[in-house]
Amino acid sequence: MDLHEMDRYIKSIIKEAGHKIRNSFLTDISIESKSDANDLVTNIDKEIEQFFISRINRDYPDHRIFGEEGFGDEIKDTNGVIWMLDPIDGTMNFIHQKRNFAISLGIYADGVGKLGYIYDVVNDDLYSGIQGGGAYYNDERLRPLQDTEIGESILAMNATWAVPNRHFDHNGTLKLIQDVRGIRSYGSAAIELAYLASGRIDAYISMRLSPWDIAGGMVIAKEAGAVATNFKGEPANLLEQDTFLAANPSIHAKILDRYILPK
Repeated sequence: MDLHEMDRYIKSIIKEAGHKIRNSFLTDISIESKSDANDLVTNIDKEIEQFFISRINRDYPDHRIFGEEGFGDEIKDTNGVIWMLDPIDGTMNFIHQKRNFAISLGIYADGVGKLGYIYDVVNDDLYSGIQGGGAYYNDERLRPLQDTEIGESILAMNATWAVPNRHFDHNGTLKLIQDVRGIRSYGSAAIELAYLASGRIDAYISMRLSPWDIAGGMVIAKEAGAVATNFKGEPANLLEQDTFLAANPSIHAKILDRYILPK
């Protein structure tokens, strides 16, 4: 697998997909709910996923596709090459704000991240990463993350996880919120991982993410030096929904030990 050749190919189709999304702002958008009233999908999510699938099937027929909207393959293992795609990560933002959403794509070979892409469509900002080749913001290579302390860090986290909820004991996250310098929530895991890789935030926490939410961002963030795991400190889940913590390497273990792992 020639990663540099694939990188050029993927960047071209991501930009083409972004153009299609921007054009959709001038059309009527059909909105549906999936698992609950806040889990939204539009006709544009579906059309963009089908666009990617048609290109991948044509040009890389031996590869499999793990897409959020279900038009790809049924993925039960990480064997071979898998494209993990969220056509619009941050659909609620797409619907309500027409910004703060992204195309998220990760290419994995036998469970190892090879290529990652996050395309902030409205701002025309492309974050990318290539295994062993660094992380990039547009064409500029990102600097490795610099050490920080929890008290000097900005944490990205949805406010849902700071109140009593059925997924997690919120007391640890409340303490973390009190100890960090600031809290942000952008409503898109992809955007938040891009900001982690570029040093705009220092950690990102979520109690419930799917593989396509994080696959592209993990490649980019890891190339910048970040560490990504679930709340047990295990490798992030590439097959099903799980907890997720990605952070600057100087504070990742501290967040797990002090605020998340049971004492």
